Amino acid sequence: MFDKRLMKMCPESRKYIAGNVLLQWLELAMNAVMILMIALTLEDFRNKRMTGSVLLFRVGVILATLIVRWFTTRGAVRMSYLASRTVKRVMREHIYGKLLKLGTGYREHASTAELVQESVEGVEQLESYFGQYVPQFFYAFLSPVTLFFLFGAAGSFRVATVLLVCVPLIPGSIIVVQKIAKRLLNKYWTQYTQLGSTFLENLQGMTTLKTYQADAFKNEQMNRESENFRVITMKVLIMQLNSIIIMDLFAYGGAALGIGLACAAFASGALPLWSCIFMILLSADFFLPMRRLGSYFHVAMNGMAASDKIFHFLSEEEPAQKAETLPGDGGDIRLANVSFSYTEDREVLHDISIRIPKNEFTGIVGESGSGKSTVASLIMGRIHAKSGEITIAEKSLSNVSEKSLLKTVTYVGPGSVFFKGSIRENLLLAAPEASDAQIWNALKACGIADFFETEQGLDTALLENAGNLSGGQRQRLALARALLHDSPIYIFDEATSNIDIESEMAILAGIKALAKTKTVVMITHRLANVTDADRIYCMESGNVAGCGTHEELLGGCSSYAALWKTQKELEDFGKETDDETEE
Repeated sequence: MFDKRLMKMCPESRKYIAGNVLLQWLELAMNAVMILMIALTLEDFRNKRMTGSVLLFRVGVILATLIVRWFTTRGAVRMSYLASRTVKRVMREHIYGKLLKLGTGYREHASTAELVQESVEGVEQLESYFGQYVPQFFYAFLSPVTLFFLFGAAGSFRVATVLLVCVPLIPGSIIVVQKIAKRLLNKYWTQYTQLGSTFLENLQGMTTLKTYQADAFKNEQMNRESENFRVITMKVLIMQLNSIIIMDLFAYGGAALGIGLACAAFASGALPLWSCIFMILLSADFFLPMRRLGSYFHVAMNGMAASDKIFHFLSEEEPAQKAETLPGDGGDIRLANVSFSYTEDREVLHDISIRIPKNEFTGIVGESGSGKSTVASLIMGRIHAKSGEITIAEKSLSNVSEKSLLKTVTYVGPGSVFFKGSIRENLLLAAPEASDAQIWNALKACGIADFFETEQGLDTALLENAGNLSGGQRQRLALARALLHDSPIYIFDEATSNIDIESEMAILAGIKALAKTKTVVMITHRLANVTDADRIYCMESGNVAGCGTHEELLGGCSSYAALWKTQKELEDFGKETDDETEE
């Protein structure tokens, strides 16, 4: 019913929660005073002993209690807001801080869609937990005790005791429901995050789905997951409605019992009229705070289910603090007997050893799924080897700080991300101190400066992820940003895939020019792009099938020779087709 972890995380909320409880208690006291005045007035009228001055005094007291209740109600609402105001900020700061500590390998612990849902809607659910549930939790236990003594002072501890004994039946039903609710809400959030992840993936890949006319298939998949989510949502609602019925039975049944006992005591002469009226009008207040707690409980459980997932993410083991830094000029990259698997039942890399010498142009080729991009991810620290060691300049990556690694190694892949804003703003991300002249030089080196000169120059606006540029232009811009970063090591992972031949030639020219002064690793499926590399590694099914220059591999590596022959035949066939079309 109460999560101490949340309170420890937001200790500043405690004073506002206490203020909320105090104001609600004052409101109850004012309500009791008002009802007492009404009860006494009715008895005086019955006994025909009411005077004008007494009536005027009691009306004044009633008006005063109404005014005080107005202020206490507003104050309680204000305290509720203040109690929940900081929780969203604090929780999101913790999630973001955890992401920074996990670094680029955070995807090993949670998907992006799941983190977005937890940090947005999951945190929003905690607003109700702190603003409503927690204050009501304490007030719901304070209110019956207060009324017990008031009823006793009014003349009947017997009625007060019966009502007080009935009150725990409501939290008892809540405890019983909690076990069922926790299990259901965990399933609810699991289905919810899974549905959100699928939706985000389909939204990002809508163009691809339309291209391959696979949108109908994905629509059916989304429908199935939506139906699963609907089913679990209905189960949650059924559970909530059933528990509300039980709580209403206890609450209003207990209030009716109290009213009946008070009336019986009055009929027997054991209670005066004013005491009977006082107890009748306040009997429901014995149960309403606990009943309201039951209503808030369902909202709170949703927030607590979300918080369980958040705390699970926050408890993920963080990589050890890494203090070592890499030299400014980089160094040799070595993978020694490295194995890796994304899942336990399927190993992607099998005890491979690769050496990438400093200031050389190294190519890594192979068929799709051979492990090329996995090698790049390992070097970038996005994933971690299950066995073996990876070093740069003879320093193990397990000891090198992420900041130093990212300053030393620049990665350019086919999915480079651009942010909504100007060309200047996007390129300054790589080099905040770069001048306009340096930016133009980088754009010229990538053969894209002429295009922006015809637009608004460096102030040319980019849409989300550079949606107003072609694929080739985006890749050239990504290369320009990488050049501005000016690191000693560059990794190009399929940087020329899915673009026009003109853009490919411009990017290749830029990469080969860069390879004269930097360590360049080019991962590609197209062997022709690395024929002049200093050394080439040919990957096959997670193993290194061969290593050497282009000529050495043609003669000594059957896998490389077969790939080269296949690609050469396809290119020659394409040229023949083009020649026939021109004729």
